Amino acid sequence: MRKFASLLLAGMVATASLGATAYAKNPHVGGAAMFEDKNIVQNAMNSKDHTTLVAAVKAAGLVDTLQGKGPFTVFAPTNEAFAALPKGTVDDLLKPENKDKLVKILTCHVVAAKAMSSDVMSMVKEDGGKHVVDTVGGCKLTLKDDGGKVTVTDENGNTANVTIADVVQSNGVIHVIDKVLLPRM
Repeated sequence: MRKFASLLLAGMVATASLGATAYAKNPHVGGAAMFEDKNIVQNAMNSKDHTTLVAAVKAAGLVDTLQGKGPFTVFAPTNEAFAALPKGTVDDLLKPENKDKLVKILTCHVVAAKAMSSDVMSMVKEDGGKHVVDTVGGCKLTLKDDGGKVTVTDENGNTANVTIADVVQSNGVIHVIDKVLLPRM
């Protein structure tokens, strides 16, 4: 984590390996414009592809946290990613009695630093092909370069692809992913 933070503090603002520069106009997510002057929650609420994530963040009581100063890097699973979980999993997680489990899962998608894709790719390269980061939820994620695209593997070996990178927020950055990352329980 120290290496992760030091590279970010070094101000690495290179051309992003995913085809955009760190200062490029934000991509649209879920059919909606994403605004650099809005925070993670405000932008996520506008994405039709992240309604499940927003509902989960609300149920977990994490709205205020993710609207906070940050900086945060959020690996944001789409509705399709949540739908791919075993039937009934999302409904079960949204129940009040499962709030602690939901918080753990969601915070395992958040890193307490702003890491653009160019930063991630640099760390992966420097570490010989993969870079492990600690999440806010205490999980370890393994970041890799898969032919110029970032992949994120959770502690259980499940790998998510970053499908939209470098969505700049006022309090960090979102990278859209195609799978839900799960902590080792």
